[in-house]
Amino acid sequence: MSIPTRQTLLSRIKNAGDDTGWREFFDTYWRLIHNVALKAGLTETETQDVVQETVLAVAKKMPTFKYEPGRDSFRGWLVQLTRWKIADQFRKRLPVAHPETTTSGTRAIERVADPAGSGFDAIWQEEWQRHIAAGALRAVKAHVNAKQFQIYHLHVVQDWPVEKVCRRLSVNAGQVYLAKHRIAGLMKREVRRLQAGQP
Repeated sequence: MSIPTRQTLLSRIKNAGDDTGWREFFDTYWRLIHNVALKAGLTETETQDVVQETVLAVAKKMPTFKYEPGRDSFRGWLVQLTRWKIADQFRKRLPVAHPETTTSGTRAIERVADPAGSGFDAIWQEEWQRHIAAGALRAVKAHVNAKQFQIYHLHVVQDWPVEKVCRRLSVNAGQVYLAKHRIAGLMKREVRRLQAGQP
């Protein structure tokens, strides 16, 4: 499934009853939120809670959310929501009886990663780029010859040497280079489109 544009998706999920729109939203963003939370230092269970709570927060806000083209307002808001939900999970780790200190004598809050720091921003940016690249790859796959895509995927995505691709797929080196060149150009265009049209 390719990543829908911000206008299309945001207009659809303003309607709380649009189950298909919300499924598209979840399918589009859950992995991004999940990976960011996991890399921020949460457990798998905590990460799943972050995904669920972030999507619920989006659902509550969407009826009154005003999208402003050119200001990247939805993406910025989604980043902030994810950051808050991650911070909530870290806060839940603090001891209930003695919230200020741990058995080692250090303040508990000092042992919690700071989701508001520059580390979070770097994690989000890295995962956002992966998110865009994955969406572009899915979109390009749907519009190119299956054999050419297979060649590209093995050689570029999985980093197989040309010789190995040739042996596996019974093609020559020229076909590998041609598929790489053609699909790389399509990927660049699709990435630019998604970067310009994504929430």
